[in-house]
Amino acid sequence: MQGPVQSSSTSVIKSSLIEPDGGVLVNLIVPESEREAKTAEAESLPKVRLTKIDVEWLHVISEGWASPLKGFMREDEYLQSLHFNSLRLKDGSFVNMSLPIVLAIDDETKERIGSSSDVGLVRPDGDLIAILRSIQIYKHNKEERIARTWGTTAPGLPYAEEVITRAGNWLIGGDLEVLKPIKYNDGLDHYRLSPKQLRQEFDRRGADAVFAFQLRNPVHNGHALLMNDTRRRLLEMGFKNPILLLHPLGGFTKADDVPLDVRMEQHSKVLEDGVLDPETTIVAIFPSPMHYAGPTEVQWHAKARINAGANFYIVGRDPAGMGHPTEKRDLYDPDHGKKVLSMAPGLEKLNILPFRVAAYDTMAKKMAFFDPSRAKEFLFISGTKMRTYARTGENPPDGFMCPGGWKVLVKYYESLQAEDLIQQPAAVSS
Repeated sequence: MQGPVQSSSTSVIKSSLIEPDGGVLVNLIVPESEREAKTAEAESLPKVRLTKIDVEWLHVISEGWASPLKGFMREDEYLQSLHFNSLRLKDGSFVNMSLPIVLAIDDETKERIGSSSDVGLVRPDGDLIAILRSIQIYKHNKEERIARTWGTTAPGLPYAEEVITRAGNWLIGGDLEVLKPIKYNDGLDHYRLSPKQLRQEFDRRGADAVFAFQLRNPVHNGHALLMNDTRRRLLEMGFKNPILLLHPLGGFTKADDVPLDVRMEQHSKVLEDGVLDPETTIVAIFPSPMHYAGPTEVQWHAKARINAGANFYIVGRDPAGMGHPTEKRDLYDPDHGKKVLSMAPGLEKLNILPFRVAAYDTMAKKMAFFDPSRAKEFLFISGTKMRTYARTGENPPDGFMCPGGWKVLVKYYESLQAEDLIQQPAAVSS
């Protein structure tokens, strides 16, 4: 198998499986030899303070997940993304880009920037992390952005309320120079493999196919069934060494989702217990924040995995979806995500693998593919039901999740209950 090809002019790497969007993998980290001079320059520039979620997006852009994007979007890129879910390249071709990746600023920051063409970007704690060059400032129409991204402006959309409605009235775009690799120092940085590192690892393992599985929940045996069945299908198609990229989302998630550190511990138990094969599985963190924007967002999830070197993408029921924030129904049609992926402009080179629904087979006492002819013998255990089991200490049916992984979840929910008890005010006797 062909090894990685290094470019002499830029730090890019191409896997033999699939080319990144735009043909080269963007890497916006300043070389170590230039960091001191660039940092000194950045100190002299007007500053823009980033939120925690802005830093996550900067991380995404800096490593090439959004290739060929080279910074926060200027207005023409923003409008193409918002209205066409894609970007037109100079050669006339298109790449998929279904979510605007933008940086909002308030009136005071805009005033402070004045006529400067470059600005320094700082973390919430004040640490200087990047320069944004040749900037453009333009109006942030929040209602239009929310409506076109989610298809609704209903109150209660987690990302919209957390990030967009409280953001400034302006967007600032430009080319990024990131002063050093983004680290979180949370004990999980070794899982945060960049697209370049993932491509190198796929080549090191001699992968002739890479299939990505995006998730934001703990892995139960139904997920494992889907992943193992996908590998079986690829072997039947003639591939010799398909590698699974188990790729949990690591950025912003809604408040009731299981936190990243707990999910990563649970995922490691799944490999330890042999539910997934460590030899043919790579577990890594995808640093993107989560929108819960259904068919619009699932395109972003798929596109980013192209840049990481995956040429197959597993998609199931209601990907990136959530319940309607004000009504008792799904926000999106559960089948639209996989249909959109199979038609989306710019994703033609990615092989989409729709999977069948898995549920708990009460007769076989294990997770199995749903058989409509004996529907009454299957039990659907939702994420809400799973969390209820863990909270109440009730065990799920045998075969739902590996014992080691289940213990991690129970321990987490027990710690939440202990915190709740501590925070409850002491009763006052009359």
